[in-house]
Amino acid sequence: MPRGKPHSAQFKFKVALEAIKENKTLNELASEYGLHPSQISAWKQQLLSEGPNVFGSKTTGQQQREQEALQTELYEQIGRLKMELEWLKKKAAP
Repeated sequence: MPRGKPHSAQFKFKVALEAIKENKTLNELASEYGLHPSQISAWKQQLLSEGPNVFGSKTTGQQQREQEALQTELYEQIGRLKMELEWLKKKAAP
């Protein structure tokens, strides 16, 4: 099934916000933006359900950066521990 062109998050937010305002019908918005009304409805529902997270303590991007930093630190620690283990094995060998 062919897919339409991908839309930016900013575009989706703009359209969903217009739908929430209800100044125009879904069909009017669909015609204006060249979308299917069900797509606009889905974006609207997503915005309404995920909206409270916007003002949460951390954004998704910030959480991802923290996760990547932690992962990098853990990999470095694993590397150091492996080196120490090999050194100890060599020293303990008769």
